[in-house]
Amino acid sequence: MKLRFTKMHGLGNDFVVLDGINQSIELNRQQLRFLADRHVGVGCDQILLIEKPAGQADFRYRIFNSDGGEVEQCGNGARCFVRYVHDHGLTKKNEIRIETLSGVISPKLEISGDVTVNMGKPVFDPQKIPFIAERYDLTYLLEIAHDLVTISVVSMGNPHAVRVVHDVDSAPVESEGVLIESHPRFPKKVNVGYMQVIDRNHIKLRVFERGAGETLACGTGACAAVVTGINLGLLDQQVIVSTRGGDLTINWQGNDQPVWMTGPAVTVFEGEINL
Repeated sequence: MKLRFTKMHGLGNDFVVLDGINQSIELNRQQLRFLADRHVGVGCDQILLIEKPAGQADFRYRIFNSDGGEVEQCGNGARCFVRYVHDHGLTKKNEIRIETLSGVISPKLEISGDVTVNMGKPVFDPQKIPFIAERYDLTYLLEIAHDLVTISVVSMGNPHAVRVVHDVDSAPVESEGVLIESHPRFPKKVNVGYMQVIDRNHIKLRVFERGAGETLACGTGACAAVVTGINLGLLDQQVIVSTRGGDLTINWQGNDQPVWMTGPAVTVFEGEINL
């Protein structure tokens, strides 16, 4: 089976994008892992599948991690999704509605070429994240490797644990991140963000993504970190998030308001692979 694909990235968080509207695509977990493999496949953090919507939205958006598992949301992927459907003539709308596993999102292509995404409202209820806790709190103590670490927990359509650190470059992202990702208090596992506050409008961030490991950038992770920083009184409402792949702008007015994310989306190359 030959499959057309487009390789894209958002701040180095890279994707294989598949058009499931103009070609029939049914991939099993092994084929998804093959596509994502950087040695024998195309190579990516996530695979994005564009499909016709089930409801009144413009498109359906499915996301698969490099381990082949399907997940609810991906912010950097959403920006690439918008760039793809415009570049391939699938829509002429600047703002579109996209169905995801976690609900409908509304990305917008800006005149600058950047993409702004309404990422929806953050969710703090532990049961809905899901996270095992008796009640909601700003921070929680989590026991890992016979040690206690402090985390904040939020869902941006997918679960995130956020750690505030003094120096993100020396943070134990790989060694500790994998332990938090699969901690039994997170029934569906979790993305783990390490945030260093530079000032009230600027943070540095590294994220260990569920099912993918550390990536150069994570859109939902940037949203989760800023929401956490605002709730903890460390940040103002608009924040520049510096990842290893580049900068995102995150805006959250607090309370029951949605989180807005703005950043770039880039096409790398297109090709065909035989599965």
